Amino acid sequence: MHGLRRLPATAAITAVLLGPLAQGPVAHAAPRAVRIHDIQGAAHISPLNGAAVARVPGVVTALTSNGFWMQDPRPDRSAATSEGVFVFTRNRPQAAVGDAVRVDGRVSEFRPDGGASGGLTRTEIDATATTVDAHGTRPPPALVLGAGGLRPPGVIDHGLGNVERGGAFDPRRDALDFYEALEGMRIELRDAVAAGPSRYGELPVLPGGGAGTGPRTARGGILLRDGDANPERVILDDALAPLPAMDVGDRLPGANAGVLDYSYADYKLLLTATPRRAAGGLAREATRAQRPGELAVATAGLGGLSPDAPPARFDAAARDIVEGLRSPDLLAVSGLGDNSGAGDDGTVADDQSVAQLVTAISAAGGPAYDWRSIDPRDNADGGRKGANERVGFLFRTDRGLSFVDRPSLADPVPDAPPARPDPAVTPVRAVPRGGAAGLTLSPGRIAPGDAAWAGARKPIAGEVTWRGRRIIVVANQWFPRTADDQPLFGRRQPPSQPTQWRRDAQARVVAGFVNSVRKVDARARVIVAGDLGDRGTSAPVRTLAQGAGLADLPAELPAGDRYTAVTGGNAEDLDHILLSPALRANRHEFDVVHRGAEFADRAGDRDPTVVRIAVTGR
Repeated sequence: MHGLRRLPATAAITAVLLGPLAQGPVAHAAPRAVRIHDIQGAAHISPLNGAAVARVPGVVTALTSNGFWMQDPRPDRSAATSEGVFVFTRNRPQAAVGDAVRVDGRVSEFRPDGGASGGLTRTEIDATATTVDAHGTRPPPALVLGAGGLRPPGVIDHGLGNVERGGAFDPRRDALDFYEALEGMRIELRDAVAAGPSRYGELPVLPGGGAGTGPRTARGGILLRDGDANPERVILDDALAPLPAMDVGDRLPGANAGVLDYSYADYKLLLTATPRRAAGGLAREATRAQRPGELAVATAGLGGLSPDAPPARFDAAARDIVEGLRSPDLLAVSGLGDNSGAGDDGTVADDQSVAQLVTAISAAGGPAYDWRSIDPRDNADGGRKGANERVGFLFRTDRGLSFVDRPSLADPVPDAPPARPDPAVTPVRAVPRGGAAGLTLSPGRIAPGDAAWAGARKPIAGEVTWRGRRIIVVANQWFPRTADDQPLFGRRQPPSQPTQWRRDAQARVVAGFVNSVRKVDARARVIVAGDLGDRGTSAPVRTLAQGAGLADLPAELPAGDRYTAVTGGNAEDLDHILLSPALRANRHEFDVVHRGAEFADRAGDRDPTVVRIAVTGR
């Protein structure tokens, strides 16, 4: 609502009131005596949008700083028309919860995230007068969602186009219409269970302990699938009452009620009282240690870690590596920031960030680690301005792994032309070396000048040896999802996902590089790892795997364990390790180590992954 929206710190987002659409009534018509269901209508845009209305009756159900929700105690018989509405008063309303009121004003459609966004609107009455007829009126009973009550359809089935411009409206078949038909009404959840961690004042839950929902993860969440984004999830919001910090599997016992609102790409239930939390006891996982002869390669997302982060973040990252991953031999790391963090001062070096991380690993009982990466050009790789986050390799050398530096770090730096190539802009190539594929640069950036990497992290390739056997490893952090991607609960269906096109282009570049390695040596051992930003069934990951003949290891896991991130309560596999045929033929074991994504104190973090490979052959 107008006074409750949370604006992202990095973007100027404006809220707008929509005037009458082309099919709406004349704005200057005389006020009409109508009820709330007439205003809401069986549509996403009010049939009275822009019309003046008078003496609209209702009982106040919830208050905020600039308005209130009211609900009609005399509903019609249609399940397609909501009986609740938000009344915008601009200033703190004089009415109280339980007041029976009549409202004069004008119907409008408010789009919280701006007129150009893909989000839906909230139907409102912009009040010019509110008359209180009685105090202490019992509010209409809340409708129960979940087991024993209303169940949303399992899919959004609104066809193609803009859902606000007419077309079929069927709450029985379409989850988008189902929630629209409840907008502004009192809703009750019973024995809800957290499907994701609480974050930014929001908490995704499943009503009724999750009964009848699925497929569930092995640890109590719910899996995102193609064609099923789990609209049975309900997003709780703390706009009217604080929410407790919750991990996946924690419960809200008993009944909890609020009003259903729409803001920033989701329908949200604004609870009117703080619920009680019952801990689910979810524990952080740890994988087994690699055995003698097994090479352990892992992924780790650091989320912009830099010296200006609190020490607790370094400690958590170190524990993930030492306790969770059992100190793997090599990590493809993404999201390490430069020495000045978000300070936009021209710094691109990362030695202080690395030193603090390596020290934290040692303090956690881990071995000595070394680091290889390539400093980016300042502010050329996207992300937070000034942070200069990059990908790189963290590795230990006490178990048989060595990083091959090209050019060698021991070589003197030329003081006259030809100087060493600038690694930030020089592409790495595959070349024959001793009968196998090697690299011209190690570490070296893959096609850094390609348009696919504009404003994005550039992947780097490194040449390593494991007990004398050469391996090429590629560390990635592909273009992320952004506000350009249209929301699931948005006006355009199906929603467009333009950032996926960027990732698909990046997949083609990485696949081309892997193919160039395998052209030099058909039996080359290649590992591609990191944050690919998409699930294994997505076009970008399939483009990479199929285009380069790689095996995506998350696909080998049971479905209930196949996730590294929890996004709005949806568990999905966004981090991957892929192997070339020569490595996949070896005995190997892949594991996602669930340590961050499901927990409120780490919400937004990714779960690390690890593969242990018994490398054999020449």
